[in-house]
Amino acid sequence: MITKVLEVDNHTVTTHFVLLGFPTRSAFQLLLFFVFLAIYLLTLVENFLIILVIYSDGKLHKPMYFFLSNLSFLEMWYVTVISPKMQIDFLSHDKTISFNGCMTQLYFFVTFVCTEYILLAAMAFDRYVAICNPLRYPLIMTNQLCGTLAAGCWFCGLMTAMIKIVFIARLYYCGTPRINHYFCDISPLLNISCEDSSQAELVDFFLALMVIAVPLCVVVASYTTILTTVLRIPSSQGRHKAFSTCASHLAVVILFYSTTLFTYARPKLMYAYNSNKMVSVLYTVIVPLLNPIIYCLRNREVKAALRKTILCKGSEPREDGAVIN
Repeated sequence: MITKVLEVDNHTVTTHFVLLGFPTRSAFQLLLFFVFLAIYLLTLVENFLIILVIYSDGKLHKPMYFFLSNLSFLEMWYVTVISPKMQIDFLSHDKTISFNGCMTQLYFFVTFVCTEYILLAAMAFDRYVAICNPLRYPLIMTNQLCGTLAAGCWFCGLMTAMIKIVFIARLYYCGTPRINHYFCDISPLLNISCEDSSQAELVDFFLALMVIAVPLCVVVASYTTILTTVLRIPSSQGRHKAFSTCASHLAVVILFYSTTLFTYARPKLMYAYNSNKMVSVLYTVIVPLLNPIIYCLRNREVKAALRKTILCKGSEPREDGAVIN
């Protein structure tokens, strides 16, 4: 593989990187292509169905499902940033990616990861208000507040990614810029830099701390209060009903945070471990696939709306009140 470089101001400026991906035999590469392609397409279909069902069913026009539709929209783009390039590399011997392409992939990936952290915190706050202040819920979680929270999540994600990219993109990469990963991530880029990357690592660590720790504190505080409130409910049926409304969100939070927390708390350190790619597969491929399934399995309203949208097309009310069979 020939590394394409330019000489600028006595520095070797890399114009392409090599993504090592999953180095296996050709037959296994083909198998991985079909497996990841199936997962990618299924993830897109699942999340699109969630958005379609929420949009078409008036009963789901609630803050909880508004945030869920944002999460599904986010994860459709989240997997699209990673999966297509990964699948092309499974079939190609040329696994290069341009410098601009790498930075673009990194920018959007960081944007979606950071946005999801904050969005999950906003969803936890919504569940806190719904369970701990049910009478004031419609007054607090207005359409305006929900729209502002969602827009704030996206804005914070975009701005965080922009700041990180400014520091990552200006690093110099020399030698053979081989990235031992299947996409452009912060940890491998910090490790293959041929200059001191401590400033970029410090900025990345600080932003990661803000984007991960603050939403995590909101989630923990929300669910601690929720748990305290639920345990005060006298009947077991009432406790089960109250907690079931947030069980699916809690499962998604645990799944996402557990697979990303240690990776992005110390990015340069994590790159030293060979298991880094396997951990990355969990949160870039598996988690987006499982999230819609978790919400559908644990949420009766979503399951009912899915049946109504997909299966029950035969019974539609006429304008005079009769039913068409």
